[in-house]
Amino acid sequence: MLIVMHQQASSEQVDAVLRQIRDFGLEPHPIPGKTRTAIGITGNVSAIDPTHFEGLEGVKECIRVTKPYKLASREMKVDDTYVDVADATIGKNAFTVIAGPCSVENETMILRTAEFLRGLGVRLLRGGAYKPRTSPYAFQGLGADGLELLAKARERTGIGIVTEIMDASQLAEIAPIADMLQIGARNMQNFTLLKAVSRSDRPVLLKRGISATLEEWLMAAEYILSGGNARVAMCERGVRTFADHSRNTLDLSVIPPLQALSHLPIVVDPSHGTGHRAYVGAMAKAALAAGAHGLMIEVHPDPARALSDGAQSLDFGEFQKLWGELRTLADALGRPIA
Repeated sequence: MLIVMHQQASSEQVDAVLRQIRDFGLEPHPIPGKTRTAIGITGNVSAIDPTHFEGLEGVKECIRVTKPYKLASREMKVDDTYVDVADATIGKNAFTVIAGPCSVENETMILRTAEFLRGLGVRLLRGGAYKPRTSPYAFQGLGADGLELLAKARERTGIGIVTEIMDASQLAEIAPIADMLQIGARNMQNFTLLKAVSRSDRPVLLKRGISATLEEWLMAAEYILSGGNARVAMCERGVRTFADHSRNTLDLSVIPPLQALSHLPIVVDPSHGTGHRAYVGAMAKAALAAGAHGLMIEVHPDPARALSDGAQSLDFGEFQKLWGELRTLADALGRPIA
């Protein structure tokens, strides 16, 4: 249920409604708006009787929320959410690009990449210190040493850090380094991990599972929101289908319905979505045109020697060319790149 307060409702009246909700054993979620405050309610296993709240001072109306993902729903929060990460913003009218290698391989490589990207104006660096891999024999990342190198890259260049967390036990180690926590496709329904990051003060980039429906993806976001972390951005990275012409099927058609159903911003990862560097540019521009709020692109100084995902990584020259094309398209669409 969503309780909408009158525009003139006082803070004391809002507090009284919050107390009443808690008295019923439910959890209130205040949602400040442009003109008035709304209060979402979660924790109920059956319908809530609106008469418990309609008579309270300052209450304008009670609205039943029909979607199972209450806090992620556009029914609960009409205004778009935007997520501040370091000195970048995902959402609003700007278009934000997150770029960097699949994994941190060594100091020279990550510093060189960070300096190149920052020189172009990219504000967020992606790079995995811990990497989930299909094969147990594949490069799994540098772990704690990789985190130290990401911290050094931020200290050297001022670029923000987006890095993956694989397990709830890693939160204390990764959170001090990361400006944004990335939850990978394999962990979209790792509910213990979702609950852990819900209690963190770090924004979260939630990748779509390889076979997840839109509702399942939003329900995963609901775990994070319900725990108190409202700074969530969704990331479409392709789903598994019968198609074999690309690594995954990049589902750009999910962007309009996600934006219709939810207030959360969406980023698109054309690198994992295609698996081929030759297709990344076209899909990146298509994502911008389709209304995405940003991109996550794999960039490596020497993709042929990359320890992971080299086939889908752009080299510096390829990314610089794409960066220029994105800027031109973004300006034409009235959505300048941050």
